Amino acid sequence: MLVLGIETSCDETGAAVVEDGRKIRSNVLLSQVEQHAKFGGVVPELAARSHLEGILHVTGAALREAGVSLKEIGLVAATCGPGLIGGLLVGLSFAKALALGSSKPFCGVNHLEAHIYANFLAHPDLAPPLLCLTVSGGHTDLVYMEDHGKYRILGRTRDDAAGEAFDKVARVLGLGYPGGPYLEKAARQGKPGSPLIRTDSLAGTYDFSFSGLKTAVINRVHRYRQKNQELPVADLAATFQQQVVTILLERTFRAVDELGIKTVLLSGGVAANGELRKGFAREAAAREVRFFCPPLELCTDNAAMVAAAGYFHFQKSGPSPLDLPAFPRLSWKLQE
Repeated sequence: MLVLGIETSCDETGAAVVEDGRKIRSNVLLSQVEQHAKFGGVVPELAARSHLEGILHVTGAALREAGVSLKEIGLVAATCGPGLIGGLLVGLSFAKALALGSSKPFCGVNHLEAHIYANFLAHPDLAPPLLCLTVSGGHTDLVYMEDHGKYRILGRTRDDAAGEAFDKVARVLGLGYPGGPYLEKAARQGKPGSPLIRTDSLAGTYDFSFSGLKTAVINRVHRYRQKNQELPVADLAATFQQQVVTILLERTFRAVDELGIKTVLLSGGVAANGELRKGFAREAAAREVRFFCPPLELCTDNAAMVAAAGYFHFQKSGPSPLDLPAFPRLSWKLQE
C-alpha cells in the first residue's frame, strides 16, 4: 500500500509517499527555519500561514518524486497532534479534504508515535517489543512499545524537554537558531567541567527534569557578566551537553537492565546529537542489546515517518473518522 503522509505540527511543511510502512518513495520538506530565526523561536501564527502557502506545493512535489498519481495512493495520513494548533489544523484539514475528494481512507497520526516509526523506515527488520527514548524540542519520553499501537510510558519530562533546554541554553550563550546543532558544535571545542547540578532530584525514577540545568547555565552566565569576565561558551556548552546526555543514558539503560530489554531505539530531533548517539551505541554494545537510531534526516520532523506510522495504525485499527480533531497536547494514552 502507498501512503501519502502530511506533517505540519511545527515549522516544517512535509509530504511523503511511503510503501508498506517501510520504503520511502519520496520525502519532501519545506523548512521555515530562516523565517523564525530572527525571533529566536517558532512564531505559531507565521508557521501556520507558511504551512497554508506551502502544503499544496510539497504534496505535488512528493507525488511527482515518487512517480505516482493520487489515484495510486491507498491511504492519506496526517499528524493530528501534539503540536501547534494552527499548523495542525492546516495539515489535518488538507489531508481530510484530499482523502474525501479522492475517496481514500484517512488516518490521524500521533506525532510522537511517528518519531518511533522513523526507525522502521531505516531498519526494515525492526519489530516490537522494544524500548524507545523519544527526545525532541517538546518531549522527552521513555516508551516501551509492546506491539504496534500498544505503548507503556515509563518516564517523561516534568518540565523542559531536552531539546527545549538545548535551544534555550544556546540562546543565552549567544549561539545560533535552532540551538541544538549550534550548541553541539560549540561543545566540540570545549572541555566539560564540574556538573552544573550535583544532585539528581528524580534519581531512581524514569522521569526527566532539565529546567534546573537550564537555570544553572543562565545563572553561571550572569555571574560571568556581572564580573566582566569572558564567557567560556565552549566549556559551558560541553558541560551542559555532557550532563544532559548522562541523564538520558542513565534513565534509558537502567530501564534496559531492569526490564530485560533486548532492543533499544533513539528518536526525535535530539537523536541527531552525536554525543547522545555515541553514548547509546556504547551502552547498548556493553549489554549486547540491539540499538537503532534513524539517519539524521529522519530525526527531525518529516512526513515519511507520519506515513509509516499511518500505515501500521491503519493495518491494526482501520481508518480514522473525518471529524477527528487536532490535539495540541495529544497524550500517548489515546494510543494505548
